[in-house]
Amino acid sequence: MREDPITRTTLLDESPPFIPDSPELMTVLIEVPPGESIPPHRHSGPLSAYVLEGEMTFELEGQPERVVRAGEAVFEPGGDLIHYQTANNQPDTWLRFLATMIMTPGQSMQTLVSEAELEQRRDRRAPRR
Repeated sequence: MREDPITRTTLLDESPPFIPDSPELMTVLIEVPPGESIPPHRHSGPLSAYVLEGEMTFELEGQPERVVRAGEAVFEPGGDLIHYQTANNQPDTWLRFLATMIMTPGQSMQTLVSEAELEQRRDRRAPRR
């Protein structure tokens, strides 16, 4: 019997807190220009993301912001949780990442959060540097 030549590397191993009923699965390539960011938002279900190129500042409600570099993966449980930052913190490099989302059918992959809601929930945001 020959040895398996395939290498498998676990990048992320999470247990989602919930899976929407009759879920839809979507994988998207997201490309963020230097210095740009995605506005605060939430997702209807859990997602994982893998950074292909560049690095991002990543911040979820209740967690401190952190830098995620190419070759690293992150998990987001989705639901009511606000995703404050997905920002390209590099001045001269594009941020490219793959995101795989388990979504509620008929709902957008992301819902932007209003300034009023951000203010109402500011006590849930981790202290900033």
